[in-house]
Amino acid sequence: MNNVVNLGVEELIQDQMIPEFKEVYDLTPDNVLLSQEHYESEVRSYPRRFPIAIGHAKGVLVQDTKGQTFLDCLAGAGALPLGYNHPEINQEIIAKLNSGVPYQTLDITTPTKDAFIKEVMDFLPSEFAKEACIQFCGPSGADAVEAAIKLAKLYTGRNTIASFHGAYHGMTNGSLALTGNLNAKERRTGLMSDVHFFPFPYSLRCKFGLGGEAGDKASIRYIESVLHDQESGIVKPAAIILEPIQGEGGVIPASVTWLKELRRITEELGILLIFDEIQCGVGRSGRNFAFEYAGVEPDVVIMSKAIGGGLPLSCLVFKKKFDRWNAGEHTGTFRGNQLAMATGTKALQIIKRDNLVENALNMGQRLTEKLNELQAEQACIAEVRGKGLMIGIEIVKPGEVNALGEPLANPELAARIQRAALERGLIIEKGGRHGAVLRFLPPLIINEEQIDYAAWAFAEAVKVCAE
Repeated sequence: MNNVVNLGVEELIQDQMIPEFKEVYDLTPDNVLLSQEHYESEVRSYPRRFPIAIGHAKGVLVQDTKGQTFLDCLAGAGALPLGYNHPEINQEIIAKLNSGVPYQTLDITTPTKDAFIKEVMDFLPSEFAKEACIQFCGPSGADAVEAAIKLAKLYTGRNTIASFHGAYHGMTNGSLALTGNLNAKERRTGLMSDVHFFPFPYSLRCKFGLGGEAGDKASIRYIESVLHDQESGIVKPAAIILEPIQGEGGVIPASVTWLKELRRITEELGILLIFDEIQCGVGRSGRNFAFEYAGVEPDVVIMSKAIGGGLPLSCLVFKKKFDRWNAGEHTGTFRGNQLAMATGTKALQIIKRDNLVENALNMGQRLTEKLNELQAEQACIAEVRGKGLMIGIEIVKPGEVNALGEPLANPELAARIQRAALERGLIIEKGGRHGAVLRFLPPLIINEEQIDYAAWAFAEAVKVCAE
C-alpha cells in the first residue's frame, strides 16, 4: 500500500483513517443545500440521496460543511481511483500548471499526451496493445460510446447494434438507446434506431428461470440462435456492446465461460465486440480490466472515469484494422484535456507502483466476506456479488416473490438502508432493478481499517432498518 495516501490532510480532517462516529449524523439540509435547491434544476440527482454539502475531502474521507466526516464508497461513481486530493496527483496538476502546459489542445500533439498514450498501452494486455491504436473523445464516457458505435458501423457497413438487459452506457442519444433502464427512456423519443437487447446472465433473475451455469448456457444459446436465424427479425449487428461487470444495472459480473462463448460467436460471425470498461476498468475489478478475467481479446475497449485520474477524460482503444475514420469524422473540443492526461498518467503509474489492483482484489474479498456473514443473518439480503471493489447487495422482501417467482425487490428498504448508512458516516450508491441494489465503489487505496468501518456501518444500517 502507498504510505503517503493519508498525508497532507486538511486540518479539519487531520489524520483520520475512518469517521469518528459517536452518534447518528444530522442530515438536516444546511444553507448551502437550501441554496442549491433554490437555484439548481430539478434534474439534480445525488443531493436528493446525499443531503450533504462537501467542504473538504482527502483520501477516502469527505467532510461536510457541518464538520461531519464520511467514508466515501462512491468515489465519484468510480471516477476517483486514488480518492480525493491524492498528494502526488495534486502535485502533478501544480507542476503542469507551473510549467506552462496549456489546459487543452484539441488533438494537437504534446509530450503530455504522448506519455499518457504509452502509459495506457502499457496498462492493457500486451498482445492487444501491440495491434491497437487510441482515439480521444469528449470528456464524458458517453461520447466514447458514441464514437465506438460509429466506428463499428463504419467498419462493417451495418447499422444494427446489440446491447443487453440491465446495460448502462450513458445518456446521449446513441448511448441511451443502448441502455436498459426504461425510466431514463420513457419520456424520450427519437433515440438511435436498430438497437436490440439480449439477456445478460443474472442468476438471481435469470430470463430462462435457470440461473448459474445453466442460465449462462441458455443465454449464449439464445444469442447464438437469434444471430443465426434468418427469421429472427434482427439483422446481423455491426457490434455487440457490454459491460463485463454491469454497474448501474446492479453489479452483475458476466462469467468467464459466458464471455468466452460470446467472443467465439462474435468472431465467427464478424461482429465487433465492444467492452465498456468505463466503470469496471482501471483496476476496480481486481484486474487491470475486467475482461481479463476471461482471457479474451476485445475489438474495442471504452475507457473514462478512472482513466483520467480524477479529471474528465475518455478514450477508445481498438485494433488498428478497424480504424476506418476519415480525419475529423468524430471530434470534440475538449478531447485534448492536458491536465487530465497528466493526472491519468500519474494515476496509472501509482496504481502499478503501489499494487492497487491487488489491493482492490484483497479489500474486495475482505468486504465480501463480511457482507456474506451479514447476509446469513439478514433475510432481506438476497445476494452479495461483484469482483474487486465493485460490490452489490440486492435487497428483497423476505419470503415474497414476483409474478415470475423471483425474490421481490424492496427498493423502499434499500433507500432506508442507504440513508441509515449515511447517518453512520458511510456513503454508498443504489442501482439495479427497481433501485434495490446497494453498491460499493470505494477508491482503490482503501485499507483494512476503512473496509472494516464500511462493513460495520452498513451492517448497523441494515439491522436498524430491517427491524
